[in-house]
Amino acid sequence: MIGIVLLGLFWLVILELNKNTLLGWALTVLALVLFALLRKSFFPEKGALVKLGCWLGLLAALVGILAATRGPYRARPAVDDPGRGVSPIVTVAQGQVQGAVTSDGKVEVFTGIPYARPPVGELRWREPQDPEPWEGVLQADHFAPMSMQVRNPEIYNSLVDIIGYHDYTVSPDDNFRDLVSEDSLYLNIWKPAGDVSGLPVLVYVHGGSLMTGQPWYADYSGEGLAREGVIVVNMGYRLGVFGFLGDPELQAESPNATTGNYGLLDQIKALEWVRDNIAAFGGDPGNVTLAGESAGSACVTALCTSPLAEGLFRRAIAESSTVTAREPAHSYRSLEDAFAAAEALKKEYGVSSVEELRAVPAEKIVSAVNTNHHITVDGYVLPRSPYEALEAGYCIPEAVLHGYNRTEGSLFILFDNANEKNYEQKVRRVFGDLADRVLALYPAGNGEQAKANWIDIYSALFFNYGHHCLTRQALDNGAATYEYWFTKYNRRLGYNHGGEEVYFYGNVPEGSRLYDESDRELEAVMRSYFVNFITRGDPNGDGLPRWEPAEPGWIMELGERVGMTDERMPELFDVLDELTGWKGEIA
Repeated sequence: MIGIVLLGLFWLVILELNKNTLLGWALTVLALVLFALLRKSFFPEKGALVKLGCWLGLLAALVGILAATRGPYRARPAVDDPGRGVSPIVTVAQGQVQGAVTSDGKVEVFTGIPYARPPVGELRWREPQDPEPWEGVLQADHFAPMSMQVRNPEIYNSLVDIIGYHDYTVSPDDNFRDLVSEDSLYLNIWKPAGDVSGLPVLVYVHGGSLMTGQPWYADYSGEGLAREGVIVVNMGYRLGVFGFLGDPELQAESPNATTGNYGLLDQIKALEWVRDNIAAFGGDPGNVTLAGESAGSACVTALCTSPLAEGLFRRAIAESSTVTAREPAHSYRSLEDAFAAAEALKKEYGVSSVEELRAVPAEKIVSAVNTNHHITVDGYVLPRSPYEALEAGYCIPEAVLHGYNRTEGSLFILFDNANEKNYEQKVRRVFGDLADRVLALYPAGNGEQAKANWIDIYSALFFNYGHHCLTRQALDNGAATYEYWFTKYNRRLGYNHGGEEVYFYGNVPEGSRLYDESDRELEAVMRSYFVNFITRGDPNGDGLPRWEPAEPGWIMELGERVGMTDERMPELFDVLDELTGWKGEIA
């Protein structure tokens, strides 16, 4: 009997982590009760093989229940508690929209507004087209599906929340699966409730390595900033093979001779929609800040050098990634490399043309995401590399706020960190003839030092150094520049990749034991810096520690201490300058 109870408890945990419905719980309990009754009356008369077969039959039944009662696919509501009612109707170029209102009545949320036609069928791998008008009032109260991407089983996502984020809530309200679709070019708007006008606007690009992600994640929800008088917009955009496939056939059929940057074109299309329609929500189309984190930040820094984005935003916020170094560390490749990947993709799927590739179902081709998720220099969205554009003096934003976290790279090398035996080998493989200088800067006498050093070096390679480059480039181009270093530890994400967002966007969850009063105090400071920068291009304001304009090696620490400080790895950045052939001066 103890074995049945233990199996039952284990299986109920599996059902919860897998987000199965309550029906699955009921059927599991029923199966265990029936098995217990059968065991009591039937087992004593049977041999060991029959008993083993019964146990295996029970296990098969439980697996069947697990498969049959998975949560249904469901669109996420715009607000957690929709009982407050609906927003006033807003008229945009395509028709009328009506959103939801937060439970306290202070924020109106409009979700799932199309900013382009669905990029499906013949529109797959084409420039985004204007959205179709609609009849009646569009009920913009649920998020549109996330862009097409490989989805992990829910049990995997739950374990990531527990192990990676240390954040998991048992609730019957989340037993569903999120929608995923190739039809995902929709945007979402958060605004202060009521009749407002002339408010600053933030347009946000989500991260996810240009392979994953969605625009409804709580950390960067627009609700926190909307409460402070900012209108926030974010969007779905094409990811992976759908957003970044570069192919000569596609280039030839494009009226603009472009290929490889469909995701960036989507973001530009969303910015154009904001320009044309945000005034109807009370926003100022002439006061737009473009922001992003991780791969979203890589997109932002690319768009800072795209002629197509000129006039669509005034300022830029770049969190934890750039593509402006001479040799960007990630999210970037040459068009030639993109063409080679496209050719390999055609061979993999047994097709010889783009027309045939368009006929491959999205659910099948999505698995090619890992080989096609990079920004390219296509001659249209990006006439030249961001590094070359900035070196030549082309820079859209008048002000830039950007930075990185204390241990940016730690989560990416969780299962591949250095140890005492392989540390030197890892350093030499990356730095070659310059490795001795790096080993002298970061000596490792034991495994713990090797591990800590490699986190620092990896973080610099893939994140920090790019921001060091961006500071110099922005300054050379006359943009007001503010750089930060986030060092606040908490029990959720700590100061790892993504840890800063919940502070900047004013979304530290109320009542969470993973954050304490010091986190809430820092949130108030960081949110104020954000609002000030979004409003007028300067983060400073009354009652805030002075954030001095950046200069190389001089940044703002945001943590237990808030104040200007020296960059902690200038010597390593010098090595990386030499390794990559940095020049950086305006021609």
